[in-house]
Amino acid sequence: MSEHIVDAAEAETRLDRFLRRRVEGLTQGVIQKFLRTGKIRVNGARAAANQHLVPGDTVTIPELPAPAARPKERHVMAMDAGQIRDLEALVLYRDESVIVLNKPAGLASQGGKGIAVHLDGMLDALRFGGTERPKLVHRLDRDTSGVLLLARGIRPASRLAAAFRGRDVEKTYWALLWGVPQVLAGRIDLPLARIERAGAARAEPADRGDKEAARAVTDYRIVDYAGKKFAWAELSPETGRMHQLRVHCLALGTPILGDATYGAAFAEGFAPQLHLHARRLRIPHPDGGALTVEAPLPPHMRESFKSLGFATPEPKKPSRVK
Repeated sequence: MSEHIVDAAEAETRLDRFLRRRVEGLTQGVIQKFLRTGKIRVNGARAAANQHLVPGDTVTIPELPAPAARPKERHVMAMDAGQIRDLEALVLYRDESVIVLNKPAGLASQGGKGIAVHLDGMLDALRFGGTERPKLVHRLDRDTSGVLLLARGIRPASRLAAAFRGRDVEKTYWALLWGVPQVLAGRIDLPLARIERAGAARAEPADRGDKEAARAVTDYRIVDYAGKKFAWAELSPETGRMHQLRVHCLALGTPILGDATYGAAFAEGFAPQLHLHARRLRIPHPDGGALTVEAPLPPHMRESFKSLGFATPEPKKPSRVK
């Protein structure tokens, strides 16, 4: 059996579509056959093709006989001593069960078409003497920086996945918006649908009655602003849909600076990069209590905030309350 864990970006995806994306060469006919015979399971239970998945769900499927239909092997990157030191320097916190990284902007969390360098391929270098390979518990878009959580084994991964499923995790992002919302604090409750166009995936607002859409909710507040041109927003997503924060900010009429995909091309005088940062993560620790970790702004956002006169506090030290 091969095992696939659903991450936040794949939430509310139909089971059959999830499998076709994850398992190269897998056809709808084979999926239906395996489902009829109970060979595909979600969290150990029989499932249907149209079942919508949630973050942390574990999907198991038999190994396939046809070589072209077998799952891709994980790409493990060869790293020299200097690269390993650079990777270890990203660690914000670690203990026996978890590792928390400050992911740089531009580094993909996982591999995919055209992605040769990604964090998932580097995780063997973060064993720190442990016997199990660290596992990604969630992921950030390639161009988003900040707090990223790893589990040091199957047991903590399972407990953390349950926390994400139950929405017991508190996530806080900072973004630089192009424009200032008319309402400086509020909640965005706007369903999103995943759309495939020209081989690329994006999210778009959808009607509430759309069966292909997923509920998406974001709380926001404007921390500071510079005239009517730019605003520093603190974003707290209640759900974890693909590109949720980027589309929700666009729905306010204030896209995130540097997000060319969703309406904010690059502004003169600012780095040509997405200005979105996972600032803080608070999780139920798998060994009890709660862990809070903050990440410093990436260099390009630090410079942009400084040029606009925004006074950003230094990140607090990681805190675990038992």
